[in-house]
Amino acid sequence: MGEKIPHWLEKQAQLNPSKTAIRFERGATLAFSELRIESRRVATSLQSKGIGKGSHIALLANNQADVPVFIHAASYVGAVLVLLNTRLTSSEIAYQLRDAEVTDVFVSQEWMDKATEARSTLPDCRQYVLEELNQSKDDGESLIEEIDLDEVFTMMYTSGTTGRPKAVMHTYGNHWYSAVASALNLGLHKDDQWLLCLPLFHVGGFSILMKSVVYGMTVECLESFDEQTIEEAIYQRGVTHVSVVTVMLQRLIEKLGHGQYPDHFRCMLLGGGPVPRHLLEQAAERNIPVFQSYGMTETSSQIATLSPGSALRKLGSAGKALSPASLVIDSEEDGEVGEILVRGPMVAKSYYNHPPSEEPFFRTGDLGYKDCEGFLYVVDRVKDVIISGGENIYPAEIESVLAGLPGVIEAGVTSRTHEKWGEVPVAFLVTEDEAVWSKETINNLIKEQVAKYKLPHAYFFVKELPRNASNKLLRRQLTSLIEGEEYGD
Repeated sequence: MGEKIPHWLEKQAQLNPSKTAIRFERGATLAFSELRIESRRVATSLQSKGIGKGSHIALLANNQADVPVFIHAASYVGAVLVLLNTRLTSSEIAYQLRDAEVTDVFVSQEWMDKATEARSTLPDCRQYVLEELNQSKDDGESLIEEIDLDEVFTMMYTSGTTGRPKAVMHTYGNHWYSAVASALNLGLHKDDQWLLCLPLFHVGGFSILMKSVVYGMTVECLESFDEQTIEEAIYQRGVTHVSVVTVMLQRLIEKLGHGQYPDHFRCMLLGGGPVPRHLLEQAAERNIPVFQSYGMTETSSQIATLSPGSALRKLGSAGKALSPASLVIDSEEDGEVGEILVRGPMVAKSYYNHPPSEEPFFRTGDLGYKDCEGFLYVVDRVKDVIISGGENIYPAEIESVLAGLPGVIEAGVTSRTHEKWGEVPVAFLVTEDEAVWSKETINNLIKEQVAKYKLPHAYFFVKELPRNASNKLLRRQLTSLIEGEEYGD
């Protein structure tokens, strides 16, 4: 048993009962005391379904009003919450439900058909409509009053390029220390308000909800990204922080034009992959306080972030490791590019159904270097992960599906730059014959197995794929093969 703290929502309901915890885009609000009441009622309803400590339950929904309540309800009964990406296909969701040993899945009306199809091979997995979940009377006795920081709270799926996605197990402590570390870097003001426009099933969005109950801070929750609503929230409703990925920052700058945000706005936290330098320069010209960050699902969101005082001086850097994290570069000499290694209480210790690593540092699979002042610059990804509009895309998953098509001998997938999304996948195929396949034909064949955002933007037909002596595919050399016929944008 680990260190215990009072349940964070219980604490905020005591300290800030009338303060707005969450403001939704259609004007509805929940004070911390109201959020506590609704979450405890839903928690009691979960208990009536036999869900309790250690139960693996899944959530398939966007950022609707029911979701924050449900997330806190899960913590009141001690359930492990598996957060499902709504953009996945039914077959991808089915794999995650099976792999995480989920007993109950809660689904918004919008995604019922997809969930029902995913569960078709999982007869023991029960399904409930999120909007129809009854709020039972809170008996005030059987719900968790203290959080054990060592207990697992959430699972979110991620993957390397060597196999199926893996479930990152986040403890309450991982989320707690992630929030604390961010506050120590950015500072915490009594009037801070954080706008949440990232999906709550991603660690970047989920971490904002955790900050709310750790800080006692108001969060404005949007169901999806909308630059007009965000601009109104900053100008009219006092929002001070917004978390974005590159494509979102591009759209916000276009919307802003030559204007500037009001003085109370103090943080545009930027993550999710490569950032064009010209975009950072455009933001600097408009005095937009952009703080580039570095993190991943395994680190419970950011683990390195630029500090406010260095944002303009170190343009393009992801800053330094947050307190109490450590970040080193696995290289022979100072300033040399190497793999980024991290350690800290926000770093998840293991994946579900996988043995924990015995190494003192977590190997991120990303390449970077530190300058003479110790600032991190991320330069590449060892594992070839493609980050498109903030979404992680894993080439091995797409290659596996393409290789299953009749007539396809081999498939290789890599990235190319894209003005809007940062990166997009492109595929290289070795086929048995010279049949002419269009991009649309191939994508129609695989769209039931591969989420839309993972579909290759172009196809190249080649004679062979580059491999090393161990027959391992060399994805970084794929682009040198662009001599075959291309179908794409």
